[in-house]
Amino acid sequence: MKSSGQSAKQKAANLDGKTKAAILLACLGPGPASRVLSKMSQDEIEQLTLDLASLGTIEPEVREAVVEEFHQMMVANRYVTQGGIEYARNVLESALGPEKALEILTRLQSSLQEVPFEFLKRADPSQIVSFIQEEHPQTLALILAHLEPQTASVVLSSLPQEVRTEVVIRIAKMDRTPPEIVREVERVLERKMASVFSQGFTFAGGVKDVAEILNRIERGTEKAIMADLEERDPELADEISRLMFTFDDLIHVDDSGIQKALREVEQKDLALALKAANEEVTEKIFRNMSERARELIKEEMEFMGPVRLRNVEEAQQKIVAVIRRLEEAGEIIIQGRGGGGEDEIIV
Repeated sequence: MKSSGQSAKQKAANLDGKTKAAILLACLGPGPASRVLSKMSQDEIEQLTLDLASLGTIEPEVREAVVEEFHQMMVANRYVTQGGIEYARNVLESALGPEKALEILTRLQSSLQEVPFEFLKRADPSQIVSFIQEEHPQTLALILAHLEPQTASVVLSSLPQEVRTEVVIRIAKMDRTPPEIVREVERVLERKMASVFSQGFTFAGGVKDVAEILNRIERGTEKAIMADLEERDPELADEISRLMFTFDDLIHVDDSGIQKALREVEQKDLALALKAANEEVTEKIFRNMSERARELIKEEMEFMGPVRLRNVEEAQQKIVAVIRRLEEAGEIIIQGRGGGGEDEIIV
């Protein structure tokens, strides 16, 4: 049992920071994960969305090791923030011993530094070769110089014979490379390989989890992410959108399901949600209400006047949450699924 725990820790330690972050979000679940993402920059959200979609099956022990590592680093970071590095070291040494304290502080420091091409650690050498073999020898040299020696040796061996020597010479003569060049090469390669990491994973993370998270995230952010995904990976974007359920998808809920959901929705939330609903959704909802109830909703909509788009979307998300809960409980049927600024005013 002890040996298995050590193996899990070693596997967790070998994962790159982005993969660990994706695992942690997958462990948190869609609701908390969406709240975490809402605090990040657009670039960070887009990157983590791709990482979540490409996350493969993760052993339970590895997930536990990642969560434990996160907890230790958050505790250490709090101590550093409160009293500085020496204070943190003293506290951690008292609680965990000098070796463990050093390990955690070293890990904390390294996590704050970006390692070029770290995302390649989760790629098979054969996959790397297939994506870089047509690159210029200087680019190849730059990539191989940042890989682990064992992986770099496999990649180098797989390159055409006439290219190998040239790459080796360029690695040997390589001096300091401007960070912006490294980052540009890394960015291009990461985009090219994104499709490889988006296939066939469903356990911890994966496309389903991304859809769950985006269903719960603020609507404006969700739209921006999906628009960017459409450009970067149309197939992945389509796969995610098919699994998502939005307010507009209410048209796919059977009439009895709409009626059942409406019994759990407050009148004010429904009126607010319909302020920005399309005609088809509005007609679907009104068709499943009594004439008296329709008139009350229409009066409520007129009485509330102009409202903020942010508030409308929050009300729509409440209704979507009711629909999803009823569907998961098997109480309603969804027949099919399809694929602005917060302060806009809806009149």
